[in-house]
Amino acid sequence: MTSKREQVLSALFGQLKGLPGSAVKRNEALPASVPVGGLVILRDGDPGEPDVTLNPRTEFFSHRAEIEAFVTRPVGGGGETALDALLSGIGTALASDRSLGGLAENLFWSAPETSVLAIEAAAPVLTARITVTIEYLVSDPLAA
Repeated sequence: MTSKREQVLSALFGQLKGLPGSAVKRNEALPASVPVGGLVILRDGDPGEPDVTLNPRTEFFSHRAEIEAFVTRPVGGGGETALDALLSGIGTALASDRSLGGLAENLFWSAPETSVLAIEAAAPVLTARITVTIEYLVSDPLAA
């Protein structure tokens, strides 16, 4: 039986897989090059400490996962528009179902934290990191 944690993360990954033109991976190492349409990596993150209610015992998790977005900076600079378009697509995918098919109580995300990643012998890569909080309930702490 699949845990609730895995179910919500798989559902989130499924929503991201629909991004047009971008490669979407889960818990992957950053490759030496980024595909033309950009790369999105979902990191499972940390479920954190739950809030517990009793009778019946229920644990409420605010699981913090991360989405990393990457686009190659063209020769001569730029690329911010491509990264912005990729982030906009991620926002649309996340907003399409905040309950992840009824698995989550809520889904919300942070503004992106952007930077430039220098890779030896390769073009620089523009990156953005988004923290996604998935709120869900479980009755068994080992199934979180």
